[in-house]
Amino acid sequence: MASAAAALRDPPQRVHTGERPYECNECGKYFTTRRNLHYHQGVHTGESPYECSECGKTFRRESSLIEYCRVHTGEKPDKCSECGKAFSSRYVFRYHQRVHTGLRPYECSECGKSFICSSILREHQRIHSNQSPYECTECGKSFRANYYLTEHCIIHTGEKPYKCSECGRSFSSRSGLRYHQRVHTGSRPYEGSECEKSSPQSFALLPRPC
Repeated sequence: MASAAAALRDPPQRVHTGERPYECNECGKYFTTRRNLHYHQGVHTGESPYECSECGKTFRRESSLIEYCRVHTGEKPDKCSECGKAFSSRYVFRYHQRVHTGLRPYECSECGKSFICSSILREHQRIHSNQSPYECTECGKSFRANYYLTEHCIIHTGEKPYKCSECGRSFSSRSGLRYHQRVHTGSRPYEGSECEKSSPQSFALLPRPC
């Protein structure tokens, strides 16, 4: 008797042909494989059978759970051969490689600016449409991207989840941690055009009132 996994298996060539023969009877969306249709249907049923044993967060796909668990373990199996940077997510790793290749296949139809992935393009396009769909329930401030909202909400909770591996100091934002880490690395990437003074932070070079 065929296993459930085998029953969901489909010919791989559909990825290349673009054929999407499997339709969701709830929303009408089409998929290339029965497996992907099955995963998608969890959106409608609320089914998320894969649970993280550390924090209880659930996922529709086992692969998503495996990748997420690296948040707890710190594992970063995908390493860039160009710069040595390591990643816990293969998805992010693939997009990172475009930094080195220069590939930016997603272009804004409004201004012609191009991006390495479609999600960054969508976020950018909200500049033109003046959209900020992600709103803070505490103060009403809205943001173009969900991760900006997530980082903003930490202001209200007082949480400081970003910790420096060198000295243990914690920060409420990823950008705050990045700026701080320059204390340890000595990096001063911002240089004044008039005085050639350099600084780890761009705002430190702004003109000051007399």
